[in-house]
Amino acid sequence: MSSDPTPVTTIDGATDYPRQGNGLTRWIGLTLLKLMGWRIKGEWPDVPKLVTIGAPHTSNWDLGLAMGMMLGWNLRLSWMMKKEAFVWPLGWLWKKMGGIPIDRKAAQDIVEQTADAFARRDKLHLGITPEGTRSKVGGFRKGYLRIAYAANVPVFLVGVDAPNRQVVLDKFWPLTGDIDADNAAIETYYRDTYQGIHAAKS
Repeated sequence: MSSDPTPVTTIDGATDYPRQGNGLTRWIGLTLLKLMGWRIKGEWPDVPKLVTIGAPHTSNWDLGLAMGMMLGWNLRLSWMMKKEAFVWPLGWLWKKMGGIPIDRKAAQDIVEQTADAFARRDKLHLGITPEGTRSKVGGFRKGYLRIAYAANVPVFLVGVDAPNRQVVLDKFWPLTGDIDADNAAIETYYRDTYQGIHAAKS
């Protein structure tokens, strides 16, 4: 996998990233962030496939920030969910919103299933919270990197900058081939750069 960062572009020039929505939904997203007193800093990358992680994840308000970001960029950001949830009457809605059904009992593990989802699609941006919980945790889980390596896609960082009330669309992280080293370096970068809404949990 190349470690060179891929250029980003503005929303008006975007052609490659998975999109949904229109001018109205974009306005709703940006207005939501404005009402919360937050803003987006940076640009969403114009590439067809990537894994993106968001951290620190310390508050229920993070969901509102994520929704504002996605709507504000007309972005279709996918996420993993157990397949049992994809049943009537809400199954169609989860898929419409970007949900990817995962069979936890299948012979293929979650990484393989998600890599297959990347292989089947022309465009897929997958969002993951590496901490996995709003509670203070001992470290980032490595699943996002295992998926990125298996699917041969880059990892893009999004940060919650609570002191400045910004959702920062930060950068691609150069991967080294060593999952443990990559995860430790990314976690250190987040700890040194960002502070979540509940600082004690960051």
